Amino acid sequence: MRIFEPHIHCYSRTTDDYERMALAGIEGVCEPAFWLGQPRTHVATFKDYFDTLLGWERHRAAQFGIRHYCTMGLNPKEANDDRLNDDVLALVREYVHKDGVIAVGEIGYDDITPTEERILQEQIQIAIEARKPILIHTPHRDKTGGVKRTLDVVRESGIEPSMVLVDHNTEMTIPMVKETGYYAGFSIYPNTKMTPERMVEIFRRFGTDRMIINSAADWGISDPLLVPKTVQVMRKAGMDEDEIEKVVWGNPIGFFAQSGQIAFSDFDRDRSIDRTRLHAGNSVLRGQKP
Repeated sequence: MRIFEPHIHCYSRTTDDYERMALAGIEGVCEPAFWLGQPRTHVATFKDYFDTLLGWERHRAAQFGIRHYCTMGLNPKEANDDRLNDDVLALVREYVHKDGVIAVGEIGYDDITPTEERILQEQIQIAIEARKPILIHTPHRDKTGGVKRTLDVVRESGIEPSMVLVDHNTEMTIPMVKETGYYAGFSIYPNTKMTPERMVEIFRRFGTDRMIINSAADWGISDPLLVPKTVQVMRKAGMDEDEIEKVVWGNPIGFFAQSGQIAFSDFDRDRSIDRTRLHAGNSVLRGQKP
């Protein structure tokens, strides 16, 4: 089974994770821009982070045969900082046009404040102007109310429904999202959010059209292999192989392909690994011979 991991924060993971992901059948990843565990205090730190997503992380993934893509955006957890937010938006306007950037995101709500809403609206407009899809983060608190407000804001923006991926859904929110024609994402975690078994039940009830699963692995307790592990649970539940492949390969790549920065044919190119290559003079080998 070919797998594209559409939402994983590799910046917070170890190189060993890339190796395990490759062995589990993951051929490509999308790394959305997000927060770094503590507030950033200078715009330049956002620039360095964006450059890391475009450079070092792409290099690290390639060392294990994985194609790395990313999204650019001011995440909602840091959107309320008026010392930085407008300057970061200016960076997003620039970086959304870089090679390998396949959407604007993660954008959305955290505490559901007026400032977060303004930043969300402005980033949707950046995406519309750049002809890029958007990746929506839905809040952890007041999930249902946050999703309702998010859907209203997105609808009012006029962006094409096919260009919208609403992530971190649950059983409570998926009926609302399915009505819109947007893509629906689900994050599968060891102890919180969704489980593989719950996902199988959601697929049974709502089908697999425009449905996407991810591990969203980040700073906390998470598992970068939960997409391939969920594939095994779907198989055990008797789901059709074509339907499984649609969820973990066809749907995510098809969605992000609207950016013009990723295509199914990307994965048919030479996937040989050259561990003698360096990035800015640096290697992941730490003195080991390739």
